[in-house]
Amino acid sequence: MKLIGSLVAAGLLLAGCTSAAAQTGGPSERLLGVGAGNGAYGGVAFARDDAPGYTFYRPERWPDGPVPVVLWGNGGCRNNGLSASHFLREIASHGYFVIANGAPGEERPPVAELPPAPTSLPENAVTNQPPRATPDETSVEQMLAGIDWAAAANADAGDPLHGHLDAARVAVLGHSCGGLQALAAGADPRVGAVIAFASGVYVRADGGLSGVRIGKEDLARLHTPVAYVIGGPGDIAWPNAVDDFARISHVPVMLANLPVGHGGTFALANGGDWARVAVDWLDWQIKGDAAAGRSFVGEGCRLCTTYGWKVERKQFPDSP
Repeated sequence: MKLIGSLVAAGLLLAGCTSAAAQTGGPSERLLGVGAGNGAYGGVAFARDDAPGYTFYRPERWPDGPVPVVLWGNGGCRNNGLSASHFLREIASHGYFVIANGAPGEERPPVAELPPAPTSLPENAVTNQPPRATPDETSVEQMLAGIDWAAAANADAGDPLHGHLDAARVAVLGHSCGGLQALAAGADPRVGAVIAFASGVYVRADGGLSGVRIGKEDLARLHTPVAYVIGGPGDIAWPNAVDDFARISHVPVMLANLPVGHGGTFALANGGDWARVAVDWLDWQIKGDAAAGRSFVGEGCRLCTTYGWKVERKQFPDSP
């Protein structure tokens, strides 16, 4: 019943977005910050009054043809769609439309370098996590409602996004608690690829801070290739991700580890190494780009031979 109620609430949010657009004479964008990204198209962030629960990222210059849709869950499942803004502008700059859970909140400038990462976890780090006392600020249902939102915007001749979005090509990504949202949303048949950053289903069902309703048994519902991108043994999500990787035996799965800690490289300009991995995974899985797939496939895969990275794979193809 709770799931049904959440889906209804997400539907009401979507309906509210549509009616708001009608009352104002059509939707408009409010740009947030400055454009960025290494991709051919540049990336910009924006908000829309008809979709107050989301923050959007799109190419600054639209490529020919509609672009795939990427759904994003924030660390901590927070209601701040700018929490990974440098990373998400980079994704958009390569020809993707990103719908981030959460209204735009604080955006911090990029940092020049990351702080030192812990090399290991305290012995009780996993077993001593108290449950969160307050509900998550965003939800899986809100994330998945973005697919219908994108399809409606694309079909609306009066919408500036009209004709630019391909809601039949969808990926779900997220960080930490948002990574759990992505893993849960990955069971949806409309989803074509999943990346969980510094995340994994809790080894102890009652041992985490997230309210996302997902257990180890739900990993069997994943139906696409899945990438876990982890911040090394000092990342609080390390034990959970390693355990997930060991359990998944029915779809291609990768565990890619760079020892930068739980916060990853999101704070660096254009999202750092984690953004480069994300773009290649999306280009391979969603756009069918075999050249991008060579970052992950084969003995000498690019990521396998990149300094600092350690990569494990199962159920992978012999070639991209």
